[in-house]
Amino acid sequence: MRFPFLSLLASLALCALAPAQTPSPSTSAGSNAGSKISAEKQEILWQKMVTAIERVDRDLSGVMAVGVLDLSSGRQYLLHGDEILSQASSIKIAVLAELYHQEQQGQQGTSGKQRLNDLYTVRGEDLVPDSDIMLGLTPGVTRLTNRDLATMMVAVSDNSATNALIERLGMENVNATLRSLGLHDTLLRRKMMDIKAAQQGRENVSTPREMMTLLAEIYRHKLFDKALTDDFFKVLSFGSSSGNAKDSKFVPVIPEGVVIADKPGELEAVRTDSGIIFTSNRPFVLSVMTAYLRDEHEGDKAIGEAARAAFEYFDVIGRASDYGRVISPRSSR
Repeated sequence: MRFPFLSLLASLALCALAPAQTPSPSTSAGSNAGSKISAEKQEILWQKMVTAIERVDRDLSGVMAVGVLDLSSGRQYLLHGDEILSQASSIKIAVLAELYHQEQQGQQGTSGKQRLNDLYTVRGEDLVPDSDIMLGLTPGVTRLTNRDLATMMVAVSDNSATNALIERLGMENVNATLRSLGLHDTLLRRKMMDIKAAQQGRENVSTPREMMTLLAEIYRHKLFDKALTDDFFKVLSFGSSSGNAKDSKFVPVIPEGVVIADKPGELEAVRTDSGIIFTSNRPFVLSVMTAYLRDEHEGDKAIGEAARAAFEYFDVIGRASDYGRVISPRSSR
């Protein structure tokens, strides 16, 4: 009689456990209600962000084009997103991407590619104005790695370092990589400070959609592996802290401690900034381009206001519950 009794106990135990494995109707309904509430509230906040950015555009004397991409959901917002505009130093993002692309190719055994640790000896013919570090180095003597050049290119927008990288990487290779991603309106067509080329119409250009796409594809490891992607964004974030040496248009309006990997650009009547803002739980791509400016400071301000509107949206939805409560580490109630 012992074995039938044990079997009966086992059957009763299984029956008792079975209801616990199936969510109750009330629990399921509560979860769905929370998700619905969250989606509805997020839509309200998204539209507020859009309205704020469009208000900045209306108040700007020049032209503003914007791209915003939620890297978590894939949702995007474009304002004049396909307008082809001068990039100034923001085109250096494409140069940096090609350096890491060639490093990946070299790691995979392709010969003739530039590597991050390849050495470069400073050459007098590479030196151009607006090169705060390179102009202080000794031609023919000072040796740097390609990664050193990239750091100077991003952190202080050193034009000589940029030109040295363009020469070593190959301008056509930069553009070929962009085309491989389907980016046909993003073009590197001259070195930095080449006024003659600019006068001939050979400007470095892109659109908010394409700059946004380039950064998103890199974030998703489409050009190089995770380790190189992490280092790419580490370099792209240099200069954003410690006094904002790179003169990021995003940094002044975003709280300290938020990682900002961007590259701003400045030319007469032009201000731009593109990058990824690593907001807690909700990183996003932001590309803002302004042109035809009567007052460049107005362009700086417009980019900052657009960045503030985008950050406020992603910051709150990244930290809030389905019902809108944000619990900060210091909160106790």
